[in-house]
Parts: sequence; C-alpha cells; structure tokens
Amino acid sequence: MKDRNIEVVNQYAKKGRQIVMVGGHYGNWEMFAITIGESLANNALALYTPLKNEFINEKITKGRSKYGLGMLSIKEIKAKMEDLNNDSYTIIFGSDQSPRKTQRAYWMKFLNQETGIQFGTEKLAKEFDAVVIFASIHKVKRGHFEIEYELITETPNETEVGYITKTHTQKLEKIIQQQPQHWLWSHKRWKHQRPEGEILN
Repeated sequence: MKDRNIEVVNQYAKKGRQIVMVGGHYGNWEMFAITIGESLANNALALYTPLKNEFINEKITKGRSKYGLGMLSIKEIKAKMEDLNNDSYTIIFGSDQSPRKTQRAYWMKFLNQETGIQFGTEKLAKEFDAVVIFASIHKVKRGHFEIEYELITETPNETEVGYITKTHTQKLEKIIQQQPQHWLWSHKRWKHQRPEGEILN
C-alpha cells in the first residue's frame, strides 16, 4: 500500500488544522486502515459503528489499530472533537453505508438509484471547520495498491449545504464506475427508501 500524494493531507496537518477524510468500502480498505496511521503527520482516528458481537468487534478494532490508527465509536465522536484542545486529527469516514433511521440523510442519485447518504462528514467538517479530503484506493496489480488524496474544501463553512456530501459521493461513484469489481457490493446499500416529502438533490 503506497501513497501517491500524502502531501495533500499533511500540508494541513502540519498547520494544525482538523481534517475529515472520506472514502468508501472500495479496494483494500483493511490494508489502508493499518497503514494510514504511519503516513499522516497528525493523529488518525477512524469512525466505526460498534457491532453487537463484542468478540468480533474487539478483533476488528484491534486489528485495524495495530499501527497507529485510533478507532472511535460514532457514539463518542462529538465528545472527542470537543476535547481536542490544540491537537490536530484526521477523522476518517466510510461514507457508503446506509444511514440508520435515526440519522439525517442526504438523498441523491448514486449509481442510478435513489440513495440516502450519511450526512456526518459534512456536519462534522462544518462544526469544527475541518479540511475535507477524499481518499480513493487503486489496485495496481495483485497485492499492490495506491492511495490518492483529493481536496474537496479547506473552507467548509463557505460551501452550500449538501456540497460536501454530493461531491464526495460523486467522486466515489466515478471510481466505482471505472472498476466496479473493487467495491463492496454485498452490503445492503439500498435497504431504505426515500421518505415521503424528502427532497431528491
């Protein structure tokens, strides 16, 4: 696993900025999880939804955090961000999971389907004035991958509502369309329907 352009991220980390990094379950994200901590110039935290099976939950979080990546439950993120003091963090989101019924969703077309997109990336970025970076994993050959980083915005509060969410979703859609075999098609991405009255953006 190699970085093509980690300086896109680290230029902000070295300035002490908070960073939100967003991507999807595309390519070898498990290898990404165990290498990203060593690549970043600040602290790396990946958000996860705790599993009901405590044994499996512990195995997964322990494996992903072996080399510097912190694992943080989505239930704890707000308290953690409010207690950062002067520390700089890169908070990592996997944005392509279906929002829970209690979560606010941004509805748009994704892979020709009406899709509810998690709004957490945009919400967190605006609340803490965080730089937003999109990360994509590209397979070079068997067992070899490269990560490419793209800036979405360094001024989240100057963007229109929905811009960040729509942009990172369209970027993920584009790489899936190019090489669809590397996306995790087995998760139930479209298990929810757009509620009546919700706008399709």
